[in-house]
Amino acid sequence: MKERIEHTLLKPEATPADIVKLCKEAVETGLFGVCVNPCFVKQAKTLLQSSPVKVVTVIGFPLGANTIDIKTLETKQAVMNGADEIDMVMNIGALKAGEKAIVKSDISHVVAAAGDKPVKVIIETCLLTEEEKIAAVQLIAEAHAAFVKTSTGFNAAGATVEDVALLRREADKYGLKVKAAGGIRDRKTAEAMVAAGADRIGTSSGPKLVGGSNDK
Repeated sequence: MKERIEHTLLKPEATPADIVKLCKEAVETGLFGVCVNPCFVKQAKTLLQSSPVKVVTVIGFPLGANTIDIKTLETKQAVMNGADEIDMVMNIGALKAGEKAIVKSDISHVVAAAGDKPVKVIIETCLLTEEEKIAAVQLIAEAHAAFVKTSTGFNAAGATVEDVALLRREADKYGLKVKAAGGIRDRKTAEAMVAAGADRIGTSSGPKLVGGSNDK
């Protein structure tokens, strides 16, 4: 389980001291990575430079409504500051309006700016119909991102087993991976997400999830 977990702290009130604690916990428990806001990427990279723990950051977070130019610049800066992976929020309104070219361009620009860094696209499943979720996965694949991600954790609901299973089914058509995030606070829930097809888990409860003796 631990190799799937991104220990996450995206709260607006997070402080540098909180990031120190986050990184320390990730190292001590052998988690895949930490996920932090862009302003903390450089600090997290410095703290983790002697460990295998990856630094993940968010782009256009949490609404996805920034312009393409801003998302592109934000991504370039994140990579320059040491981000290993990028989690961008899709232009949700554009998808719901059927403006697929805008959605695809938005993602493509971030993918290009990220270079060789994997890009995950947060689609905010609680705001989408099943048809929109399916369309989002196809656009993510066409834009050459690496993952589809369920949620920001800042909206009405987070990841559900049903959504993860749906995204897994669609992602398999294109060779994409799936990240489940939002409301995953205990091991049982995390294991259910993995069983449904999640390759990666985003959670603020990383150490708690791997604390059991049956870790795998």
